[in-house]
Amino acid sequence: GAFHDSSRYVFDSAIAMYADHYLMAWPERESDTARGARRSPLYQTLKDKGAVYGSKFGWERPNWFAPPGAEPEDVYSYERGNWFAAVGEECRAVRERVALIDQSSFAKFEMAGPKAFETLQRIAANDLDRTPGSVIYTQFCNEKGGVEADLTITRLAEDRFYIVTGSGFGTRDANWITRHMPQDGSVTLSEVTSGWGVINLCGPHARDVLAKVSENDVSNEALPFGSCGFIRVGYAPVRALRVGYVGELGWELHIPAEYVAHVYEMLWEAGQEFGIADAGYRAIESLRLEKGYIYWSSDVTPDYTPYEAGVGFCVALDKGDFIGREALAKAKEAGPRQKLCRFTLEADAPVRAGACILREGRVLGVTSSGGHGHSIGKPIAYGFVPPEEAGHDNYEIEVHGETYPAKRLARAAYDPERKRLLC
Repeated sequence: GAFHDSSRYVFDSAIAMYADHYLMAWPERESDTARGARRSPLYQTLKDKGAVYGSKFGWERPNWFAPPGAEPEDVYSYERGNWFAAVGEECRAVRERVALIDQSSFAKFEMAGPKAFETLQRIAANDLDRTPGSVIYTQFCNEKGGVEADLTITRLAEDRFYIVTGSGFGTRDANWITRHMPQDGSVTLSEVTSGWGVINLCGPHARDVLAKVSENDVSNEALPFGSCGFIRVGYAPVRALRVGYVGELGWELHIPAEYVAHVYEMLWEAGQEFGIADAGYRAIESLRLEKGYIYWSSDVTPDYTPYEAGVGFCVALDKGDFIGREALAKAKEAGPRQKLCRFTLEADAPVRAGACILREGRVLGVTSSGGHGHSIGKPIAYGFVPPEEAGHDNYEIEVHGETYPAKRLARAAYDPERKRLLC
């Protein structure tokens, strides 16, 4: 990306790599180098409220919020960092009340043109033949069926689409799209990341808050899950995407950058009676683990198919030809080579990615993600195991040289029926 494409970034990073070589390799450690370059319109507002920032692709992102009286800085540990309790409170706000999360760092693109639908329909594994105003969760797969991207596509019009992916994946995903789009001028792909901020309004009182500040109908009938509404929040025009990564009622509010602070202030004031709170990316990680959501680059990569990663429901084999269709049809018939499983640990252990998954003393695989589920009060881990070993209930996971009993989850640890998400 443009942030990395400078001699200053290369110079500063090279010096830091040498200078930091012998530093303690703390888990969750954030780099101190090349910081502060990309900031959302809410950066200073949230910093003044105790936000402790991390960095992703040059963006400053709020990882957690230090409570009043606490020092707003990370204290790292191989056990629990000093943010553990604060993140737990943020998770409770999302699950029990309502919260705001600044996700402006999402990478965002618009594709338009006479062949826009045809092009994306061939690249995406899911079926994009939906009415305008639909938000489609999909993967991009390679010819072998491996997952190259995991993202959402909103159909704005018959020939116009809004693509949203992770903060660190924009350059990669745009390259994949560009490599597979026609070069005859019938399709254009434009990055619009900097033009749109994103506030995730989430929690059981999210609709109550949004209804107080919008002149539009925000009922479940008007804005069901998987829809995009074009609404007003205060004075601001907003794309309200009824999706999220925390497993609660809520919206990703995509806002023209100059209106972001205004929308945040409106939501914050309207949410006071409901106990509104700020939340950060470490809370998101805990909440998504509880909900069973995957993260591309750890839980799924080009080495695994959607069927192996548990998102085979996004593969529309019957829609016609698309990249990877033949391989995916064969993979579905043959069955998975590996299977992504989710576990809870029965003891309070700081599990992270890279821990051994065992059964009866045999190593079956390693964890791809791990963290504490604050809502369920247990550590959670994901990891791939051979399919013949994936049907048991009891396993062990090794953390810091000790093995702990683990239970395989047949469904998401939190709200497996998606009642809270769809209400």
